Amino acid sequence: MEAVNIFSAENLEGRVDVARALRSTATTMFIYDLAPGQSSSPYHYEYEEEWLLVIEGTIVVRAPDGEHPLERGDLVCFPPGPAGAHKLMNRSESPARTLMFSSSRVPAVSVYPDSDKIAVWPGDDANELIFKRSTAVPWSDGEEGWDKAL
Repeated sequence: MEAVNIFSAENLEGRVDVARALRSTATTMFIYDLAPGQSSSPYHYEYEEEWLLVIEGTIVVRAPDGEHPLERGDLVCFPPGPAGAHKLMNRSESPARTLMFSSSRVPAVSVYPDSDKIAVWPGDDANELIFKRSTAVPWSDGEEGWDKAL
């Protein structure tokens, strides 16, 4: 049996991929360490609910209804879609550690409302795409003759 200690796991790559370490195929789970003044990601939402557990320290979460301080032991759930938009920030003088988890699997989609971007995460680096919504085209763009049996 594999185990990951959420308090002492060494973070060498910006986050600890707990789900991969434990060979999960049904859950994504990451430990994020936030230095004072650092954020974990831009304000975003996904199409699966996400959960956040504050393991150590104090953070501020930006959500659609404002900013909320959270401390060690606080657990919150972000619903899917725009109502679950969030950004984690460490505005304290001490490091913070969080655990984010969800049932989201690849392929996954993230939406960044502040910059009007969408990200597609298919599970391989070559096909990860992040683009401005304004650059979107209709599904039929470049598909002339798609309706003909050629």
